[in-house]
Amino acid sequence: MNRAVFLDRDGVLNQPVVREGRPFPPATVAELRLTDGVAADLTQLKAQGFLLIVVTNQPDVARGTTSRESVEEINTALRAALPLDDFYTCYHDDSDACDCRKPLPGLLLAAAAHHHIDLAASYLVGDRWRDIDAGAAAGCRTILIDCGYCERAPAHAPDHRASTLQQAVREILRDFHCFPKPSHG
Repeated sequence: MNRAVFLDRDGVLNQPVVREGRPFPPATVAELRLTDGVAADLTQLKAQGFLLIVVTNQPDVARGTTSRESVEEINTALRAALPLDDFYTCYHDDSDACDCRKPLPGLLLAAAAHHHIDLAASYLVGDRWRDIDAGAAAGCRTILIDCGYCERAPAHAPDHRASTLQQAVREILRDFHCFPKPSHG
């Protein structure tokens, strides 16, 4: 079994566009801005053997305000710039009632099945309540990067809070040394 760090995209790997206290994804690759130190932070996790898997809601596709191609271009740019292992993207809105839109754990469960991931030995790092609730529902440890958005709190308290990805990585690496390595099998 493998360990993973599931990462939300906007607000964790790249800077969101914040309007009226709410985060939104960049609309194009030209608007994409990586968060400070993200490549070095992820490299530390890779060095400890974690798979790095992006799990992202992109409901603007279902809403018709952005194209799937624009989302994929941003994902491709992130994959080229960062040591990421895979992307799982939900293109639905709440009204679609899919099982992949966070806070439901469908993206994490699909990735776990495909990559043989031990969810109990894995983490989800996100900046919104939907991320934390999805990680908790999947059985992962969770870290909220608290950006002070104007939205509701997660139903499940995060295991850790951080103000940056760098702080989240420090928490993971601190925890990592306290847990036995999963068996390979």
